[in-house]
Amino acid sequence: MSDARTRIEETVKANDVVLYMKGTKSMPQCGFSSRVAGVLNYMGVDYTDVNVLADDEIRQGIKDYSDWPTIPQLYVKGEFVGGCDIITEMTLSGELDGLFDASGVTYDKDAADKIRAANA
Repeated sequence: MSDARTRIEETVKANDVVLYMKGTKSMPQCGFSSRVAGVLNYMGVDYTDVNVLADDEIRQGIKDYSDWPTIPQLYVKGEFVGGCDIITEMTLSGELDGLFDASGVTYDKDAADKIRAANA
């Protein structure tokens, strides 16, 4: 499992935003992954997607790495942010915008506002 851990660590440190998900950003394979990818895609965030269904070692390894039992998992600037419920809450509260602003991650603020308006 140390090889998976090394690959995960290298990926989260080499990319500003990483989403470990079931499927890909263009073709999510589960509703939770689809929701988080949809938010990031809609907000125009440049992120790296890692399909855990393509590699069993990564699928288990990411759970061990974060000590978080579910997928998807979002990382910003090397730090674990959360899964679907947390990302949804952060998006609706504006907290995700704040995290992106503080981390220097480019995103479409108007799109973020539209998500909140549609869910108000």
